[in-house]
Amino acid sequence: MESVQAIKQRFGIIGNDLKLNRAIEKAIQVAPTDISVLITGESGVGKEALPKIIHSLSHRKHGKYIAVNCGAIPEGTIDSELFGHEKGAFTGASQTRSGYFEEANGGTIFLDEVGELPLTTQVRLLRVLENGEFLKVGSSKVQKTDVRIVAATNVNMFEAIEKEKFREDLYYRLSTVEIHLPPLRERKDDIHLLFRKFASDFAQKYKMPTIRLEDPAIQLLNKYRWSGNVRQLRNIAEQVSVLEKNRTIDYDTLKGYLPDAGSNLPAVIKSQKSESDFSSEREILYKILFDMKGDLNDLKKLTMELMKDGGNGEKVQKENKTLINKIYGSEEDDIDFEHADEEDAMEILQIEHQKNLPHAPTIEDKYHFAEEIEEEETLSLQDKELELIKKSLERNKGKRKAAATELGISERTLYRKIKQYDL
Repeated sequence: MESVQAIKQRFGIIGNDLKLNRAIEKAIQVAPTDISVLITGESGVGKEALPKIIHSLSHRKHGKYIAVNCGAIPEGTIDSELFGHEKGAFTGASQTRSGYFEEANGGTIFLDEVGELPLTTQVRLLRVLENGEFLKVGSSKVQKTDVRIVAATNVNMFEAIEKEKFREDLYYRLSTVEIHLPPLRERKDDIHLLFRKFASDFAQKYKMPTIRLEDPAIQLLNKYRWSGNVRQLRNIAEQVSVLEKNRTIDYDTLKGYLPDAGSNLPAVIKSQKSESDFSSEREILYKILFDMKGDLNDLKKLTMELMKDGGNGEKVQKENKTLINKIYGSEEDDIDFEHADEEDAMEILQIEHQKNLPHAPTIEDKYHFAEEIEEEETLSLQDKELELIKKSLERNKGKRKAAATELGISERTLYRKIKQYDL
């Protein structure tokens, strides 16, 4: 069994990262078997090197090695490309054609971007993995093939399975052994090493002196996010080698070649939205229900009181001061009079006047069940509403106007809610 270092030299792999070495070790270990292998990693990390290592170290090394980019073949023709077709099977099929699985019999097929396969093709591929059988397009004759399948993808397979874009049974067939290649940003010590190798190759290719980086430029190179991974690093090295006359590259020069160098540095990004983010329909409907439920129950209570006292509005107003304050607020809250409209001002003056009125004796409420209905019907909604209002006020540092705008309600309505929940 060849060593990792020998394999690196043989296939031109640059880097000493532990995760990279572990991936190569796994490829060496599984190569002598016929186990299906799934290689995962971001686009541009160099996944195409591992299938070549696996094929060259296997007993199939004298057979054919065929690499297929599944994402580059149109959905309507991919079955024909992989499994072949009979003459007249579809428009344009002027003769019988062998597919990749038939041609690679006894060898290895590398299915790159396997996550892009259509569901119908996934069913055919599953049958090949299970018993080596396939049907040509337009044929009813079952054919056998003996191939080893190595697949690669940059798609999160569990998300694809959850969204029903990839078959779960096929995933477990393909990933008997899974090998993950780390992104370039996790291989900090290899970045400059790779850049020097690419710069040397391009200097030899274009017959010019090799470029070199100053220390600040090296630091920038290591801190950059490299969303395109090794492929992007190679392109940058080629651009700088060809376009720069000065062969010593400083920080500012290199920064000009890195897209959005300021914003693409590593950062912590939230993977989930805040619970108080009103971007979903459910949150908007909750907010509407809060207002409707609260107003409806308040009106029910006041209506019961008016019916009980025969329409004596002034008496009801005195006896239900707490309920009215809950709806319209009280003088104890610090109201912004400068920005209040005329209706708000009248309500505030009315509450001020009520403060000086003699307090009426408490009368037993024969319609107490109205309050019980309110508590039972709105308990869960009230808890949710209270939570949303608290979070909005915290984010806006207690500024009611900004919080009301965020919640999508008027400032006056928010004021009533604050009073209602005694915030």
